[in-house]
Amino acid sequence: MKLTGSEIFVQCLKEQGVDTIFGYPGGAVLNIYDALSKHREEITHILTSHEQGASHAADGYARATGKVGVCLATSGPGATNLVTGIATAYMDSVPMVAFTGQVPTALLGKDSFQEVDITGITMPITKHNYIVKDVNDFAHIIREAFRIAQEGRPGPVLVDICKDVTAAVTEYTFEQASPIQEVPLGVDKHELDEVLKVIDGAQTPIILAGGGIGIAGACEELVKLAERSSIPVTTTLMGLGVFPGTHPLFTGLVGMHGAKTSNLAVSQCDLFIAIGARFSDRVMSNVKRFAPNARIIHIDIDPAEIGKNIHVHFPLVGNVKKILSYLCKQAEQQQRSEWIQKIKQWKADYPLKYKQDNVLRPQHIMETIYEMTNGEAVITTEVGQNQLWAAQYYKYGYPRTYISSGGLGTMGYGLGASIGAQIGKPDKKVFNIAGDGSFRMNCNELATAVEYKLPIIIVILNNHVLGMVRQWQDLFYDSRFSSTTIERSTDFVKLAEAYGAKGFNVTQKDQLQTAIAKALASDVPVVINCEIDRDEKVFPIVPPGAPINELIEE
Repeated sequence: MKLTGSEIFVQCLKEQGVDTIFGYPGGAVLNIYDALSKHREEITHILTSHEQGASHAADGYARATGKVGVCLATSGPGATNLVTGIATAYMDSVPMVAFTGQVPTALLGKDSFQEVDITGITMPITKHNYIVKDVNDFAHIIREAFRIAQEGRPGPVLVDICKDVTAAVTEYTFEQASPIQEVPLGVDKHELDEVLKVIDGAQTPIILAGGGIGIAGACEELVKLAERSSIPVTTTLMGLGVFPGTHPLFTGLVGMHGAKTSNLAVSQCDLFIAIGARFSDRVMSNVKRFAPNARIIHIDIDPAEIGKNIHVHFPLVGNVKKILSYLCKQAEQQQRSEWIQKIKQWKADYPLKYKQDNVLRPQHIMETIYEMTNGEAVITTEVGQNQLWAAQYYKYGYPRTYISSGGLGTMGYGLGASIGAQIGKPDKKVFNIAGDGSFRMNCNELATAVEYKLPIIIVILNNHVLGMVRQWQDLFYDSRFSSTTIERSTDFVKLAEAYGAKGFNVTQKDQLQTAIAKALASDVPVVINCEIDRDEKVFPIVPPGAPINELIEE
């Protein structure tokens, strides 16, 4: 049948099973929005307050559900406003397709109104991108974009659409979305058997679990391998939830803000098994002194990660789930009593700790949220101290429940992401843990949450400073607090109410449970403003350039 480009856009989204799209209209995408209005019963369009909010919402939706997140913006500034969200998704391997409008083909390259080379801008932060100049190519490009976003290591794809393409007419034929080709095992059994000998022969091994395990759906296999071989497990920030936070073999986060047990274990292990992780600087710190006595096994889908940041003795490139499935079935049943006992002793001697008193403290806030949600909530975060307190003091029992900007570290990410997560998981309670600095950046998305009646709970850990930057200034810059004290009189409760949300102020420890209980019972968004001391710090912390076993604990 003959359809316009805009109708083809909608039909192709339906082919891909898309039922939700986040966006903001403008001149270059008017034809697309006209077509979307005719199919509103099949595809829900979420109108955000800003294009960046749309990209973060699509990202949060993808992380919470495992589906592809979709966002749409107009040309020029609409397109550039997506860039931070696209980069965020790229760094954390999130499947997303971003559509942007573009000036008509005849006006390309002429500095036309709201023209920008968005494919050039986003080339380094997408798996692939396209500019559509011919309506006959449109359906094929959309289908290919969704395939690329999902296959192998996931990531964002951008499709830039010239306005005349959305009005042009061509033949359209429905195509069932092709299943994403399964990643092969990637290694032969001989390699795996050699690695098994190394694992079975190790005296003090440890597993680093990264976000790739959750993406691969390999959490069950990870638990089986750890339990069968009695191997302690630490995680990256992106790996939180892929291994149960309450499991006896779990040692906590590793690296700059890792648990002391994890950092000691890595520093003393004889075998380091990294799975679905990229050895970031926040994990390793001083690379020359990272796991100095260990042979390193690195299992990952992306060959570009092998050896990128650290020398690897046993690289396994392939399907993480299939590799772990083989290893957990073939590994020797072991006790490793002495090593496990040492881990237990370290956990007893060096627990995460904070001052226990009647003062409202961020660590206690996270513990209370965990207790009052029975660990069943989805937690999104902004970036900074709030992000790390949420990582340290909430025990994540399931994958896709800690949603945070890890690689790019995007302040202003959490509220948009919580909108996407709540829409993707309507049966879950969604908390966005924020700092006052991050929250200010995109608090306009409260309007979106209110409009769509999303019962998101935003907990602001309000210390009236840019907490993590100030912490570094205090510890490493002789307490020269340059531009990190935010002496602003913003009333976040009144702000919430102005948007149509509910707001509560919590200044005392004994007010916290009541506020959270009211928020949990609410059917509209709630902002809980928690006034905490500006000198609260995230501990432990590894100083710049130090090995990870040399932590500052308080």
